[in-house]
Amino acid sequence: MAQKSTQSDRGASAQRINKVGRTRMRVGFVLMMAFLLVIAGRLVMVQGLDVGNMAQAAENQRTVVQTLPAIRGKIIDSKGKVLAESIIRYDITVSQVNMAGYQDFKRWNPDTGKNVSFTKDEGLQQLAHVLGMGFVDVKTKATGTANFNYIARDVSPQVEEKVAALGLPGIYSQAVTKRVYPMGAVGGPIVGFVDADGKALAGIEQTMNDKLTGTDGKRTFQAGKNGIIIPTAPVRTEPAVDGQTVKLTIDQDIQYYAQQAAQQQKQQYNAQWASITVTQVKTGKIIALADSDSYDPNNVGASVAKNIGSRTVSSVVEPGSTDKIITASAVMQEGLATPMSEFLVPPTLNIDGQNFSDAFVHGTEQRTLAGIIADSMNTGTVMAGSRLSLQQRYDYLRKFGVGAKTGIELPGESPGILADWKNWDGRQQFTVLFGQGVAQTPLQTTMVFQTVANNGVRLKPTLIQSFTAADGTVATPPQAPGVKVISPKTAQDARDLLEGVVTMTDYKVVGIPGYRTGGKTGTSEAPADNGVGFDGYTASFIGMAPMDDPEYVVGITVQRPQGDIYGVTQGYTFNQVMGQVLRSYDVPPSTTPPVKLPKFYK
Repeated sequence: MAQKSTQSDRGASAQRINKVGRTRMRVGFVLMMAFLLVIAGRLVMVQGLDVGNMAQAAENQRTVVQTLPAIRGKIIDSKGKVLAESIIRYDITVSQVNMAGYQDFKRWNPDTGKNVSFTKDEGLQQLAHVLGMGFVDVKTKATGTANFNYIARDVSPQVEEKVAALGLPGIYSQAVTKRVYPMGAVGGPIVGFVDADGKALAGIEQTMNDKLTGTDGKRTFQAGKNGIIIPTAPVRTEPAVDGQTVKLTIDQDIQYYAQQAAQQQKQQYNAQWASITVTQVKTGKIIALADSDSYDPNNVGASVAKNIGSRTVSSVVEPGSTDKIITASAVMQEGLATPMSEFLVPPTLNIDGQNFSDAFVHGTEQRTLAGIIADSMNTGTVMAGSRLSLQQRYDYLRKFGVGAKTGIELPGESPGILADWKNWDGRQQFTVLFGQGVAQTPLQTTMVFQTVANNGVRLKPTLIQSFTAADGTVATPPQAPGVKVISPKTAQDARDLLEGVVTMTDYKVVGIPGYRTGGKTGTSEAPADNGVGFDGYTASFIGMAPMDDPEYVVGITVQRPQGDIYGVTQGYTFNQVMGQVLRSYDVPPSTTPPVKLPKFYK
């Protein structure tokens, strides 16, 4: 019995062991099957369900984006002559390493839907033909172990397109932009320039940079790991949008003429500098803004730093007697005088402890306001201007634009210097009446005369005529509203005073045959560069024509002329420049007789 029991126990134990083993085998089998299912599912996901993402990832790795630079817009004059333009050129390069991996090339033919095979030498022969180079020269440059080498430099966009169409492995192109200024120094301070990196640093290039700058395009293609373009892959191109063309009000021919005249004035009087401005009366358009020693934007490094920019808008000088027209206009506008008002003018005027005299010796004279302005008398001007309160004197200077920027589209414009009337000392309250103790840019002074010529309405001077987008759309900036400074009647009386400077004095050199002209001379002391005292003079003449219906104003300023200041004259230069303007624009001659107001009363 005991033996049977032992055998029975051993059997039961064996059965339990076998059962556990079978269970373990089943669990192992299940786990193995589950693992295989996971692997299979992943394979299905990768090879089936996720194929798009994987393919996209692979394509992204192969995708190359090449920038297609936009061409910077042109700057042209009022007649369409190019003053600045950009030339897009290309350098053709090669990766000799990539090129060495091929003996035969293939090019996709979209017409047949098949690849066209050709040898490396045939491909390089095609490249040489497109570039206009010798085959041996091209092959030599394409052969070697360098990752980068130039095949050709400075090729046109049309040639670059033909090179790209060849689709040769290892051949690439690099775009380079070159800014050129065909007119050189003509209008250089107006046009400005860009540096080697294309950054606008001066002139219209700087102020109109947003308009001139375009939007780059791109060319997208696929390449293998070695950088070689995959010929069967699509090439997508988003063309660049070029910058806008900026058309200026400047007339290149008049600008050239005015620059030559300014340079002649500087040289004739050994002056520090000279400037000439030509303005269209009824629009505020600047026809010429000429500085002596104008620089060439093609070679800025050859110019002196102080000549970069336009002194016409950045340099301030005491205008002198040209500002007497402001005083005369103010007293007439306020009803305090007329052109024929009478003033008993002494040889020397003493007022509030301040003494004033004139540039010529005279006794006590019975002068009209017209005679005071015609002979540019400080004494008589102070007598007339003293009828204005200090506040009125200041207000009229401000109304005529003194002490504020004109808004011309050039960098570095100065607002001039005009102290608040409450801060004027005992002498300055009188000197501002004849253009001393106040400082203006040559452009500001020219715009004072534009106001008088335009029936008392001051306009914002402008250099911008229009913008033309890459698609040909033309936009003309709206003209800023004018500021009414004096009435048309006062403006006419002021013009009569200016014409008297020509008709009633010996300053007839400014007369132009067939046209009535008028204007005013100005002389003042020039402050020393170190800010202590004065070390020279500023001489100027601002005039307009024709006086029966003024169309243009010409302003001339000469800084620190050498020699006898009373021998310095801008009359002949005005005659020449204004005459050129009137002829160029076919302005009809005057049809009415000149105004001749008496200088004295009886």
